[in-house]
Amino acid sequence: MSFDTPIHLCGPLREPLQMLADQEYSGHSSIHDDSMAEKLGFQAGPIEGPTHFSQFTPLLEAIWGKEWYERGCFSAHFQNMVVEGESVRAFVEQPAPGAKKVRAWAEKADGTPVLEASASLGPEGGETLLEQRMAKLRPPEKLVILSDLQVGMTGAEDEPVRMDADQHMGNLYPFSLNQKLERITERSPWYSDGADSPWGRAIIPLEMVSVLAEYTSKTARFPVKQPAVGLFADQEIRMVDGPLFVGEDYLIRREIVALSESKRTESYWVRSRIYDATGEHLKAEMLLNHATLKHSYPHYDEEAQ
Repeated sequence: MSFDTPIHLCGPLREPLQMLADQEYSGHSSIHDDSMAEKLGFQAGPIEGPTHFSQFTPLLEAIWGKEWYERGCFSAHFQNMVVEGESVRAFVEQPAPGAKKVRAWAEKADGTPVLEASASLGPEGGETLLEQRMAKLRPPEKLVILSDLQVGMTGAEDEPVRMDADQHMGNLYPFSLNQKLERITERSPWYSDGADSPWGRAIIPLEMVSVLAEYTSKTARFPVKQPAVGLFADQEIRMVDGPLFVGEDYLIRREIVALSESKRTESYWVRSRIYDATGEHLKAEMLLNHATLKHSYPHYDEEAQ
């Protein structure tokens, strides 16, 4: 090529839809509820971060084909919230021939950044964006909401989980896969019809892997003080032996791999490993930075002293 001009793939502007207005955890509503979001100083209840992952899937399939679904890793840092009615566009850099890692990002119609990410294929893709970010974390000075958590703490028990097409996904995700597929930004017959899928089974969309991985998260019983409101600040989904299938039994094991703090939040980073039903074969992983808002915990100032 005679030019060094960077070239990017991009998708169309999409308006992702809010499906978590009725979300509930630990007995209270979440930041996705408009009234709760406004109490905490936000414009309105934001669209859940991984909803935007769907816009990247066609672009990454165009780069890596079927292998993206089997060994792909999307590693994202969320930058600005999106509310229903706003438009978002996904971008991926055009990789050099044979490259196993690319830069990705999403913007609102006015150019406001939504997220930055790396997308990679297998271990040969090298260090992900979140691995880079975790390497720069400094130990927190004082934790209040998360004071009972420790790095290395594991979930209380193994968590059997599955996602059927019409299965209601609980208080955290008050909808089914089929309901999501009616509103998902990028539609594919592979999500609902096994006859069309290269694997002969319907596959779980990338954004719904987050739902599967969080469905039984309460079972881990990590001692986070309540009531406190949190949000996803960073999220990475990695296929090890993918894709994950609709109607398949899996087993999840969780571990806290980092604790961190900012001016406004206390964060615990959880790696959720998704195995086959026997618990012997690793299929996928999710790394999630749960950022809890300090001022959402009513006893924060008192306990911090």
